[in-house]
Amino acid sequence: MKAVVMAGGEGSRLRPLTLGRPKPMVPLVNRPMLEHILLLLKRNGIQDAILTVQYMASFIQTQIGDGADLGMNVTYSVEEHPLGTAGSVRQAADTLNDTFLVISGDALTDFDLKGAIDAHKKTGAIATLVLYRVPNPLEYGVVVTAEDGRIRQFQEKPSWGEVVTDTINTGIYVLDPKIFEYYEPRQVFDFSKDLFPLLLKEGLPIYGYVAGGYWTDVGSIEEYVRATRDVLAGKVEIDWGKATERDGIWREEGAYVDGSAELHAPLYLGHDVKIGPRVIVHGPSVIRDNTVVNDRAHIDRSIVWRNSFVGPQSEIRGSILGTECNVQANAVVFEGAVISDQTIVGRGAIVQPNVKIWPHKEVEAGAVVSASIIWGSAGRRVLFGRHGVSGLINVDFTPEALARLGSAYGSTLRIGCDVTVTRDLAVPSRMLGRALTSGLPSAGVNVLDLAAVPTPVGRFYTCVTDAVGGLHVGVSTYDRTLATIRFFDQQGMDLPKSSQRKVESAYFREDFRRAHIDDIGETSYAPGVIERYTDAFLDRVDREAIARSGYRLVVDYSLGTTSDILPPILRALGAHVVDLNAGRGQMQLTRSVVEREAAVSQLGTIVSALRFDLGAIIGPNGEELQIVDGRGQVISPMQVLAALACLVYQRHEGAKVAVPVDAPTVFEQLAEQYDGKVLRSRLDPEALMTAAQKDVMLAGDGRGGIIFPALHPSFDAMFSLVSMLQLLSNVHATLQEVVAGLPAWHVQETNVAAPWDKKGRVMRLLGEQYRERRVRTLDGIKIQLGQEWVLVLPDPDEPQFHLVAEANTDREARALVDKYAGIVSGLQQ
Repeated sequence: MKAVVMAGGEGSRLRPLTLGRPKPMVPLVNRPMLEHILLLLKRNGIQDAILTVQYMASFIQTQIGDGADLGMNVTYSVEEHPLGTAGSVRQAADTLNDTFLVISGDALTDFDLKGAIDAHKKTGAIATLVLYRVPNPLEYGVVVTAEDGRIRQFQEKPSWGEVVTDTINTGIYVLDPKIFEYYEPRQVFDFSKDLFPLLLKEGLPIYGYVAGGYWTDVGSIEEYVRATRDVLAGKVEIDWGKATERDGIWREEGAYVDGSAELHAPLYLGHDVKIGPRVIVHGPSVIRDNTVVNDRAHIDRSIVWRNSFVGPQSEIRGSILGTECNVQANAVVFEGAVISDQTIVGRGAIVQPNVKIWPHKEVEAGAVVSASIIWGSAGRRVLFGRHGVSGLINVDFTPEALARLGSAYGSTLRIGCDVTVTRDLAVPSRMLGRALTSGLPSAGVNVLDLAAVPTPVGRFYTCVTDAVGGLHVGVSTYDRTLATIRFFDQQGMDLPKSSQRKVESAYFREDFRRAHIDDIGETSYAPGVIERYTDAFLDRVDREAIARSGYRLVVDYSLGTTSDILPPILRALGAHVVDLNAGRGQMQLTRSVVEREAAVSQLGTIVSALRFDLGAIIGPNGEELQIVDGRGQVISPMQVLAALACLVYQRHEGAKVAVPVDAPTVFEQLAEQYDGKVLRSRLDPEALMTAAQKDVMLAGDGRGGIIFPALHPSFDAMFSLVSMLQLLSNVHATLQEVVAGLPAWHVQETNVAAPWDKKGRVMRLLGEQYRERRVRTLDGIKIQLGQEWVLVLPDPDEPQFHLVAEANTDREARALVDKYAGIVSGLQQ
């Protein structure tokens, strides 16, 4: 039997370790990752291997040769251009006349491949995928199987809300040559994205084989370090060659340790390693061939590649040193640092935590390196959350970090394009905004500074100009130490996840475009920002209808910038308005829970005392809307949304309203009553805004975010308030009358704490236990129980599940949500 080993990976997330070698040739303890895979094949009785190579192909061919040194017969299939996983294997089809195995050359595993091959032959499958259960399946391709192992569904890197199992695709396949009948040579084609879904659609037998043992995708620095420590801990079986082990310390031939040195297992010492007097080495650590560790040096939980020098009294702590590195006397390299090949760290220099240094660099004696050389620090592994990129001010979000983020974003855009930048009134937002705008021009991007305006205005201006995107910087309205940066596309919508990943990739690879001096971007103040928004706003409402009603309102602007825009609009529409908190609030933008409740109570009191029609609180960012009716009673955000849906259905026959998956079924009841339509979306703002573009007249999240796409398809509390007034004018009703006429609903919610590594297991077990009663939704798992239902949603940002239940009474809904909270807790055990 033959195996095809895919070895074309570049390994961008492993930079700078992969700057001088392809990813499969990165050494993992005692040998390159690719050799570990070839020896695994050999242990499973497979000696003929075809290596598909593309990036730095000659490096692999030179190092591996014909495989004779490993007792293997190795040949090569070279791609001139990337063809995808299936496309690269198709190039070798002429030599694959019988069942064959495909495996990645840059993972670490000790699977029983014979078991997978036997299972393939037993089922008569055209393809058998080797599967593995992992705690966190988000970064992998998830595979859903029936009880007999036949594959039912593929999910490519799902969100937590889409996860129904923790069984993932390892990229190891047993295949029949008949697969080559389903795509052409030299066609860019992928196994998981293209071929397997095609075979599944054709009804051909595709099976999954859940393997035991060890498997990990060595795709990042963190995963590389973890895999190394797992090898030293004996969690994975590898071929140790001629190395000998004693008391948890593996030694190759020629390794020398001075008698006064202290070694603490687990350790690996390569060929001809020299450990000098009074050296201390704490495991788990790897010191590869020909490395010299001099007197009184201290190595702790680190990886040192071959031919390196660790000088007297130097310290290497939790770090990685590449090939031929020279760390001179008294230098210190701290936790998480990565020093790449042929780098010199001068005498007494200090490399601070998480710094990355690219190959062939020199750190001067006594220098303190706090930022990566050349491009910057690694930062966090994941940037984007549900609402953008968030961080603590002057801790996570420092000026230098924001400049790098601006450079990363700008590097994903074309040179010479325009990007809008807006902010709120908080002092830190000005600092962070200017840091961002320094990074963008360095990547050749022009900045249109809109200064301090509400988020909806920034979105609108981005959409109606030639800008290709936008940024909004704002301090959290709940926590004054936290800031959030919102990223917009050219339509003013939240940046799609595909674009988010590009920004993250540029940021974490530290691969920033530095524009030529003639292409450096310009920064200018955008003209006519508020005027353009106001004109479009008034053009899209029925001014006469609103004016005839002569509404009397109390509006609390939360000290935000909406107070510069909405008051003249309301007065132009003939409304009589009492303004509250209409100044520019600086750091007063953040309100505590108590302050928020007091503001709502005050608003209700004023509206009731003045006998006005209604009151509104507009969030500082201009996106959230809270309403009290003419009696001063608070209308919940979900009631407001349902009332608006009722008004839209009454006014526009066949209208479509978009709501998230956790909204109550009252929206379907209203749609049925008025012959309207309901579109359900995922919970995240991007999904709801996307839904708002699909011939929808109203969208909302039930939490204060409302969209009337007539102006633009994103949250806008100002336009939503005026649109509400227009709808009430059209039906000649008050808000309290509309709310009183709504059908009753009973919904309860709760959160259940769950470690990240338990979420996938819980979703898989829920999916299995409630398969017959499960209604698959866009987010999470919805379990239908007659007229009642419960929705289980893994939170994408926090280690918890969010549960929502609807029943006939509040008491029954509470009992239902509490019951399933107990089930979710129990499934974590």
